[in-house]
Amino acid sequence: MTDAPEPLDELVAHARETHVVVIGGGIAGLVAAWECAKLGLAVTLLEASDALGGTIGTTHVAGIELETGVTCFSTRDGVVRRLIEEVDPDAVIARPRDDREWIAGLPKGGAQPLPRESVLGIPANAWDESVRDIIGWGGAWRAYVDRLRPPFTIGSQRSLGRLVRSRMGARVLQRLVEPLSIDRFGLTPEDVDVEIAAPGLNPALTRTGSLGAAVAELRLSAGDAPAIEGIAGGMPGLVGALNHRLIERGVDVRTGTRAVAVATADGRWSVRLEPVDAEAAGADAAVAAGSSSALRHELPPALETGEGESAGAALAADAVIVATDETSARMLLGDLIGEPATDDAPRGIAREVVTLVVDAPGLDQAPRGVHVHAVPGTHRAVGVAHDTARWEWLAQAAGPGRHVLRVAFGGPDAPPETAHLDDADAAEQALAEASALLGVPLGAHRLLGAHRARFTLAPPASARGRLDASSAVRERIERAPGVAAVGAWLSGSGLAQVVSDAQKQADRLRRTLIFGSATRA
Repeated sequence: MTDAPEPLDELVAHARETHVVVIGGGIAGLVAAWECAKLGLAVTLLEASDALGGTIGTTHVAGIELETGVTCFSTRDGVVRRLIEEVDPDAVIARPRDDREWIAGLPKGGAQPLPRESVLGIPANAWDESVRDIIGWGGAWRAYVDRLRPPFTIGSQRSLGRLVRSRMGARVLQRLVEPLSIDRFGLTPEDVDVEIAAPGLNPALTRTGSLGAAVAELRLSAGDAPAIEGIAGGMPGLVGALNHRLIERGVDVRTGTRAVAVATADGRWSVRLEPVDAEAAGADAAVAAGSSSALRHELPPALETGEGESAGAALAADAVIVATDETSARMLLGDLIGEPATDDAPRGIAREVVTLVVDAPGLDQAPRGVHVHAVPGTHRAVGVAHDTARWEWLAQAAGPGRHVLRVAFGGPDAPPETAHLDDADAAEQALAEASALLGVPLGAHRLLGAHRARFTLAPPASARGRLDASSAVRERIERAPGVAAVGAWLSGSGLAQVVSDAQKQADRLRRTLIFGSATRA
């Protein structure tokens, strides 16, 4: 008489026999695939373009390998750091060597450092000299009214713009808060949800009695830990590590293969496939992922299997995770998602980023820190990031006197100022904007190379209405067994949000597949 199999053995065997198809090879799809594969599920990952990573990519400019799209991650909750440590223990986490930010476009063409004691641009003390230099004496007196007004009750004001305007006035809003909100989030302050963007600010306001005191309390609790981190060598290292781990786990990774339809019957799913022409795939990835056709994260040739897939071929699966952009997800899942609830739902944000490599020793001392935000309406660009001032590893790669600058164009409800320009003119405009924002002349003879990226950014998690819109979609999807959807259009933009959400949704699905099915059996 043979011994009965152990329950754990049954679960392991059941997991290995359970097939999950993940549609989309951006960071959300890679993370979801990893969460399933590491528990032993059989996984197939489909990516229509010829590159994994989505908005995490690389390009070469002036002999330097540069990141494009996502270049860092929020340290909030530590979710991205834990993922990196899990899939690539040898990765070196990079902390910014400089974190100073400036505001440009002040009266008479002035520029000043962003006050350190601030949250989302809201100052803790309006009388501080660094604040007064930006908002003037009149602005400081108006902001002082904050100390005299009664506090709001918790949660009474969700709009960042309305909160700041009512308590501290127009100058704080226009010269401190708006530049950061538009550059960082692509949103006006009115469309930023205070409770998501600055958790704890409203309760602190009620406790302390003023917005300035609430900011001081949040700053004290935050300590000196950096708000962002990166990976030495660039964020594409995370994509490569995830790809390597998936291959180790036996995941079938297919690039150049597009899922064009999904259907379910009798508790099983069918995913219909189409091969994608390599050149067309590169062009599609450029638009969807915010990259040029030259911007591709290299994959082992053996993984590029889409060419052999016959038109109309289908994969059978026990579950499907859709990790695409919103348009593709709605095409695949159709009535399961439903139409957007209202016309007020947050929409994508058009943005262009021109990355410049310049020979400019005048930038060696980072005279305006690592990021300069423009007061809206004063410059064509919304901001410039001085990446070689921020990251030591990149400064070493660039070499003495050479600097990497990322100039961002495009705010809410308006196309980027570079949208109508060709690449050469866009680079020229970016160089002029960088010169003005950084206060260092950068003539065309100093330009060593440029790269242009077009993005349609998903609204961030802090966009007002984002939570309600994504919750409505999630409620509909969770009614159907064996399906999940992940990605920035649901989680909100920001690597930490995307990773955390993909982990949670994959965990929900795999628990149902392994334990739910095993229990029913």
